[in-house]
Amino acid sequence: MLDRPHPTPAAPSLDPFALARALSGFHFIDGGYVPGRNGRSFAVVNPATGEAVAHAAEGDAEDVDAAVQSAARAQKAWAKMPARKRGALVHQCAALLREHQEELARLIALETGKALRTESRVEAGTVADILEFFGGLGSELKGESVPFAPNVLSVTVREPLGVVGAIIPWNVPMLLMALKVAPALVAGNTVVVKSAEEAPLAVLRICELMNRVLPPGCFNMLSGFGRDCGAPLVEHPKVRKVTFTGSVETGKIVARAAAEKLVPVTLELGGKSPMIVFQDCDFEKTVSGALTSMRFTRQGQSCTAASRIYVERPIFDRFVAAMKAAVDAMVMGDPLDEKTDIGTIVSEGQLEKVRAFIEEGRNTPGAVAHVCSAMPKDQGLRKGLFIQPVIFTGLPRDSRLVREEIFGPVTVIAPFDEAEAVLEEANDSEYGLAASLWTNNLKVGLDLAHRLEAGLVQINQNLVVQANLSYGGVKSSGLGKEASLEAMLEHFTHKKTIMVNMG
Repeated sequence: MLDRPHPTPAAPSLDPFALARALSGFHFIDGGYVPGRNGRSFAVVNPATGEAVAHAAEGDAEDVDAAVQSAARAQKAWAKMPARKRGALVHQCAALLREHQEELARLIALETGKALRTESRVEAGTVADILEFFGGLGSELKGESVPFAPNVLSVTVREPLGVVGAIIPWNVPMLLMALKVAPALVAGNTVVVKSAEEAPLAVLRICELMNRVLPPGCFNMLSGFGRDCGAPLVEHPKVRKVTFTGSVETGKIVARAAAEKLVPVTLELGGKSPMIVFQDCDFEKTVSGALTSMRFTRQGQSCTAASRIYVERPIFDRFVAAMKAAVDAMVMGDPLDEKTDIGTIVSEGQLEKVRAFIEEGRNTPGAVAHVCSAMPKDQGLRKGLFIQPVIFTGLPRDSRLVREEIFGPVTVIAPFDEAEAVLEEANDSEYGLAASLWTNNLKVGLDLAHRLEAGLVQINQNLVVQANLSYGGVKSSGLGKEASLEAMLEHFTHKKTIMVNMG
């Protein structure tokens, strides 16, 4: 348990505005809140109103060094702790986070603009689930007996890597942090996380809560910008593993920096996920699945969003009309309002990027922009970063909207006639994160599932990442896996061989 003075309440708080103010100006290092060493900070903005709700500490190389040194000191004792005990402590963290689930949901809704009912509560609950899952895997850090020679005992053991540097994005920051922190800790590593500039608050509160259970220094949290805080973390000589979720461009920079030190990296770098709909599908279920697949409730800000939907021609027009009607029925508004289905885009910069793609689509000859839902009428939200979802039809195959990740509520629907042709089109992408197929012909579905170039393929569903299911892409979508036992063993431990000559 922490014994330092806290700026934050010990009990769960349902006032996200007060909690945001209390979290202002701090990193979390060596078991306690620490102000930024340089005194600089940056505004955390509520994207629904445009108002600053907090100021996050702007970390630099000195803050990074303090956090990494703390993690390095703590790692020696943490690694010596029995793995099942480490797992039990992580499981205990999950129980504490469940007590604070509503608090975290409201806080993440405030800073990211994600709707409380449809998005933020779901993410807050998933965090505890991930910690519970990995907390039970301490016993699985097993080695092997290798038959080398009759007089030689040869075994392998799994050992932690050391200090893990984790860089997380803003779209589902709590979930993606949990996918990195939980397996790293159970495997015997300690962790330093660099949060996203747009969403530093909820993850900072989680770090504090987990530090009520964990030994000081095992889990540290920094906020700041990529160049001044993220880069020093990746480059620090005591960071022996880097795990990153973000853009392809930044991922390549991270990989090059890690390569200079010859340390392993895990990269999850986004996608342009295809959804293939056959005419024999369960139509109503598939339309509902398309809403989930496109993550419209998250304003499309998801790596696995079905931003390319291919529909067999006999049901194409009906499908487009049903999709538009379904999105029209969704309510856009204040993320903290229980009636809201769709919240905001996370930042002004992201909003402008999405608007530019929409304008380019509108100006494409032959394209039709089906604008959905309705902007909020509340005058208090007039400065909010709201945008109406758009379904495009009639775009050519080489359109940027078809080929590039938009990370907004924009999807392209195109008809197809033959399975082989749609498979070729779906695979014609630099990305390969996820895909889904919707058909009642499992022979066709399984055949295409094996041939789709994606790390995760689902038939007649498109769930978000789930604990115990290996998650990670191919091609430009990244390197390595998350969310599974395999991820913990392969990406947060190394295998050592020990030989004993008994002759």
